[in-house]
Amino acid sequence: MPVPWFLLSLALGRSPMVLPLERLVGPQDATHCSPGLSCHLWDDDILCLPGDIVPALGPVLVPTHLQTELVLRCGKETDCDLCVRVAVHLAVHGHWEEHEDEKKFGGAADPGLEKPRNASLQAQVVLSFQAYPTARCVLLEVQVPAALVQFGQSVGSVVYDCFEAALGSEVQIWSYTQPRYEKKLNLTQQLPDCRGLEVRNSIRSCWALPWLNVSADGDNARLVLNVSEEQHFSLFLYWKQVQGPPKPWWQKNLTGPQIITLNHTDLVPCLCIQVWPLELDSFRTNICPFREDPRAHRNLWRAARLRLLTLQSWRLEALCPLPAEAALCWQAPGGDPCQPLVPPLSWENITVNKVLEFPLLEGHPNLCVQQVNSWENLQLQECLWADSLGPLNDDVLLLETRGPQNNRSFCALEPSGCTSLPSRASTMAARLGEYLLQDLQSGQCLQLWNDDLGALWACPMDKYSHKRWALVWLACLLFAAALSLFLLLRKDHAKGWLRLLKQDVRKGAAARGRAALLLYSADDSSFERLVGALASALCELPLRVAVDLWSRRELSAQGPVAWFHAQRRQTLQEGGMVVLLFSPGAVALCSEWLQDGMSVPGANCPHDAFRASLSCVLPDFLQGRASGRYVAACFDRLLRPDAVPALFRTVPVFSLPSQLPDFLGALQRPSALRPRRLRESAEQVSRALQPALESYFHPPGTPGQGRGVGPGTGDGT
Repeated sequence: MPVPWFLLSLALGRSPMVLPLERLVGPQDATHCSPGLSCHLWDDDILCLPGDIVPALGPVLVPTHLQTELVLRCGKETDCDLCVRVAVHLAVHGHWEEHEDEKKFGGAADPGLEKPRNASLQAQVVLSFQAYPTARCVLLEVQVPAALVQFGQSVGSVVYDCFEAALGSEVQIWSYTQPRYEKKLNLTQQLPDCRGLEVRNSIRSCWALPWLNVSADGDNARLVLNVSEEQHFSLFLYWKQVQGPPKPWWQKNLTGPQIITLNHTDLVPCLCIQVWPLELDSFRTNICPFREDPRAHRNLWRAARLRLLTLQSWRLEALCPLPAEAALCWQAPGGDPCQPLVPPLSWENITVNKVLEFPLLEGHPNLCVQQVNSWENLQLQECLWADSLGPLNDDVLLLETRGPQNNRSFCALEPSGCTSLPSRASTMAARLGEYLLQDLQSGQCLQLWNDDLGALWACPMDKYSHKRWALVWLACLLFAAALSLFLLLRKDHAKGWLRLLKQDVRKGAAARGRAALLLYSADDSSFERLVGALASALCELPLRVAVDLWSRRELSAQGPVAWFHAQRRQTLQEGGMVVLLFSPGAVALCSEWLQDGMSVPGANCPHDAFRASLSCVLPDFLQGRASGRYVAACFDRLLRPDAVPALFRTVPVFSLPSQLPDFLGALQRPSALRPRRLRESAEQVSRALQPALESYFHPPGTPGQGRGVGPGTGDGT
């Protein structure tokens, strides 16, 4: 479930928690300590050089606890800065050394070696402050009288006033003695912004600060900025990075109160918001409200991608840091789960957007990368070598294990586990175990990985699959020969039978693969990719699809008019359908043609088959010949069906993908698909279209809700 938005409202709403702060007057730093102690602050800052821990010779003062408090340092009543006060609690560690003669005889052996009972302990305490972009170190000298020295117990504290830091920043504080006797103490202090300060009117940078809330708008998020109508400010959306500067997404200067809507698909854990008034040296408010939102984490994994850089190097690309680990796995043909190669190749923690190395000698299309997060849930799996090395091979993976005295053992990785070779098991690899080991010895297997403990080998199984089918093919050939002899003996009956068989084959082929000619206007490259995705999905039904996108060479050689006439004639002769895919560009071309029928379409567009087709398509519609030969379609959110010119609405017009079942039913022959099969085909085409639709309406690097829709198109922009 998403993070409840009322919790965000409590954290970021109209009445945030306020803090009453003490005021300090004057710009000078100061220090004071507990009663009985004396302390002094060096005037100049020092270098932070903690050095190594040294053993304590006798009792020493060491810091044991850090405590912070926020105060205001004010030059005037209404000109203050936020400051961090630090209290360092000190304790005594170690004991006075006793002389050997004193231990033995119970008395003082030499007055010069007596314990310095009236001596005081002195320490130099270093405070280090780190707050981007400033850092400094100060030195406090502390002295404790001998009367207060109690071994192993606290002797008091020293207080430093104070370290100035920016509102909303994070301050890291370290403390140690010099020389350093113990580990450094560290503390991180998150400073509030102007909304959390009771005295914000005393801080000049808070006077014109815009008020920012995050609330819900259905599944989406709303940024509500309550400022005066005359207030000018800037809003900046960015992705926060662990190291380096933030990655910008969207920025805009605005005026007055605003309500900006963010699509829920754009939410990721590291999406942060920065807002500031357009004034000199104004304070900037930063919030990252989606760090714990489960939807943001799901969106992050959906957008993450694995990219193969070289044969052995790869990278996980994502907008935000991810707690993830990865391992190689072996994907066998047939749809079985990918089997992790653990051991011998273990899971490894990975860093986003950092180049990683594979311990491989060779790549293989069956090798995939399994990506999981820290909760051990599979989030991403990609076979990185499939694009360069082709589809999955019918290979078996052999794991070689090397023991002492160079003993070697082998097992074959199968869905049931790793089968030892040779073995009497009933699996395929066990039955072919001896042959696989012979192939390995003869060098027919490819070595993928090798080290002192073992190796991985990919051995081909194609020849064994061919042997299994050889007897089947032989039986089929014998049956075909016997049937041919029988038909020759009964020649007259054979002629009639062959005639009927030929008709049935033609009808079956037509039913299985009806032709469809897809016509569209090439508005831009993104729309062409969307058309290509639709055409590819229709080919899987199957339909025999013709589209100019796949016939650019023939289009250039024949010309768009000749190519279209040939494709249209063949499609209609085979009983197929012509699909007019309308877009804003197609509507404009049709309107232009209807207004000026004497224009010569396609004269200056050698690859524009849609413009060239209008000279033949429009007469079919004007003369009433389009019914049963044409259908029209458009994409949801891109064009409404009623925007298609009225002349073309004389044939069915479908909106995709919402009306895919009706669209596919119109492309198929009557009763060619049952309703259940038609719904399954529609779901298959819809799944294939989704990535292209998302890429079209949400192109990478653009804010908000895609083409023409973004944070700048909210209610108040």
